[in-house]
Amino acid sequence: MPNTVRSLKVTYNPVNEKNTFTSGDSVSGEVTLDLAKECAVDALLVKFKGKADVLWSERHGQTTVIYHSKDKYFSIKHFFIQNKNQKDNRVVTAGCHVYPFTFQIPFQTMPSSFQGSVGKIVYMLEAKLSRSMRIPTKDSTKINFVSNEDMTSDPKLMTPQHESKDKKMKVFNSGTVAMDVDLEKTGFFPGEGLKVMASIQNDSSRNIKPKYCVYRKHSFFAKGRRRICTKDLLKEVGEPIPPSAHEKFTRVISIPLDVEPSILNCSIIKAEYRLRVYLDVKYASDPEIKFSLVILPAPQVPAVLAPPPAASGFGLEPFGSFVPPQPAAAPMPMDPPPPYGAYGMNPPQ
Repeated sequence: MPNTVRSLKVTYNPVNEKNTFTSGDSVSGEVTLDLAKECAVDALLVKFKGKADVLWSERHGQTTVIYHSKDKYFSIKHFFIQNKNQKDNRVVTAGCHVYPFTFQIPFQTMPSSFQGSVGKIVYMLEAKLSRSMRIPTKDSTKINFVSNEDMTSDPKLMTPQHESKDKKMKVFNSGTVAMDVDLEKTGFFPGEGLKVMASIQNDSSRNIKPKYCVYRKHSFFAKGRRRICTKDLLKEVGEPIPPSAHEKFTRVISIPLDVEPSILNCSIIKAEYRLRVYLDVKYASDPEIKFSLVILPAPQVPAVLAPPPAASGFGLEPFGSFVPPQPAAAPMPMDPPPPYGAYGMNPPQ
């Protein structure tokens, strides 16, 4: 015997070539209901919602602990059919029925869509058909939401970074190595060149190689615990530096074009990036320096930001102009991510 409901489908119309949406955009689409025969309907609706969700488990001795946390950003319903008095059902005839809808994404600060190992940030349309004495029929589809928060207005993104490291060699090596490293800023767009300026003193008995690694760091928070997942995105190796040598050099590393923007405005999920500069020393632990990087959303309109101030000792020249996103409407305040010190950490790092 064929099912009464052949199919229930929710679809939406893209608003741009990238098929992305942001705060304030309208999301229009259709719910299509195909019936093999007429049936009584309690309710037919479409829901538009945005939320962040984190879930993982850990073994503590003989006990398995579930860590779960959730943030809701909005939830909006639109009823096509609604049985308010619970007495009379609406009878829908056999055939294909199309129900158009339009939602507006709320004007508020929300994180971009995200999918991680134990957490996600999703913006979803869900259609639901309810009938008496039947399991509801559902269908859903996700939209790709990109935050329009104007991160480029943060002066910290344009501030140069400077770190130094000294290390005394032991066992199979002798002497010391030292490195002094500068970055001209903190915020970068995908595809932009990251300029690394380094001064390295090799007073050890062996050759050393400067190495560079850009990696991604996802952090998930629930019940006072933190779960971390890291992934190397690119690695590069510099020329060897011989013993008793002091060299200064500049290396430009291209940020991958497909890297996703940093997520810093979600209370239970953070997506961050780091640059690790380290010296490959044979038979010794490698001295290293880590820099925080903020990956900005892909530019939308041309504009030029002023160059950063010069870093002491390196005389930075103005770097190339880059294009920030269109300024957004004034966002609603949002709780910042929790401080790392307030959470237990798993795995340790």
